[in-house]
Amino acid sequence: MREEKRYGERAIEEAELEAWPNPYPDRDYRIDITFPEFTCLCPRSGYPDFATIRISYIPDQKIVELRSLKLWLNKFRGRYISHEAATNEIFDALWRLLEPRELKVVGDFNPRGNVHTVITVERRREE
Repeated sequence: MREEKRYGERAIEEAELEAWPNPYPDRDYRIDITFPEFTCLCPRSGYPDFATIRISYIPDQKIVELRSLKLWLNKFRGRYISHEAATNEIFDALWRLLEPRELKVVGDFNPRGNVHTVITVERRREE
C-alpha cells in the first residue's frame, strides 16, 4: 500500500523562490540568513552531505521571502550534487531573483572522511 505524501513533502516538492518588495530600497542594509540543516547527496557515493548555508546580501528592490527560501533549500535533500555545484546554484538562483547590490553565499559542509569543505561565492553589482 502506497502512502500519500505528507503536506510538508508536497510543499517542498512544489517550492519556488519568491521575492518581495524591499521596504527600504533607498538605503544599504545587510540581511544575513543561516540555514543550519541543509542536506544533499554525494553524487559519487550517495552518502548524505550536511551543511550550514549562510546567505548575506544587501538588497536593492527585492528581498527573499523566507518561507519560500526554506522550502526551496529543502529540495536539495534528495539530489545528487557536489558541494561546489550546490553552493553556486543557490547563489545563481538568488542573484537572478533578487538582483541585489551585493550577495555572498557560503556552503559550510560538515566534515566527512576527515575533509571539511567551505565554498564561498560572492559578487557585488557594478553600478
